[in-house]
Amino acid sequence: MAQDLTKRQNLFSKGADAFFENTAEIARFSANFFRFGIKPPYEFKEVLNQCYEIGIRSFMLVSTTAFVLGIVLVMQSRPTMVEFGAGSFLPAMSSISIVREIGPLITALICAGKIGSGISAELGSMKVTEQIDAMEVSGTNPFKYLVATRVIATTLMIPVLTAYADLISLFGAFAGANIKDQVNIGFFFNRVFEAVTFNDIIPSFSKTFFFGFAIGIIGCTKGYNSTNGTVGVGKAANSSVVIAMLTVIIIDMVVTQISSMLGFL
Repeated sequence: MAQDLTKRQNLFSKGADAFFENTAEIARFSANFFRFGIKPPYEFKEVLNQCYEIGIRSFMLVSTTAFVLGIVLVMQSRPTMVEFGAGSFLPAMSSISIVREIGPLITALICAGKIGSGISAELGSMKVTEQIDAMEVSGTNPFKYLVATRVIATTLMIPVLTAYADLISLFGAFAGANIKDQVNIGFFFNRVFEAVTFNDIIPSFSKTFFFGFAIGIIGCTKGYNSTNGTVGVGKAANSSVVIAMLTVIIIDMVVTQISSMLGFL
């Protein structure tokens, strides 16, 4: 009994230590980004390259997920709404759900898995093969060239991917509404635009910048500080995905509460 209690206490202690270490590590990296990463000279070419790698190359995954999401949302909601005589409100319900919450959150979680792990694995591989050390010797600032460019790219491209995903999800919702009914596309999108207001768009779009920054800074932090060879690279990529997803959910909760207090919801 005493041994089991001791083991649990040790596990809790190790978990708490790991949590605070990760938090301190990410906070330090964030501070360095604002201290050094946003100062000239700027790596515009590398930022554009990362925007392409992070944003354009994610369009297919985001498109597929968003379209299926819109179909599933309508198919799951339609029977209940029709049962209560609210079938005509289906376009409004789906559009508000997608724009306010589902679109930004699902897009950020997908990007946390794809982009966060990719950044972490790439920087981790460069770290363990001493490419970062070689950049320092050659006079290149690896933090500005590798970290700052990727964080800026994720901060800029996650909002773009979210807006694109919202649009594709609405077309998926229209397709889902036409599986069992015949809905005119003009009627559907008129109801969508009537339902969605700036109070829905502003908070949902604003939080995507925080999502992008969190995904970028966490992926860079874990990759840049990875050790123990290829095993460490795998662990860094895995932990960056887990931490980024958890951070996205926490940011979403906080922004939703703030939006509610400010009267947006």
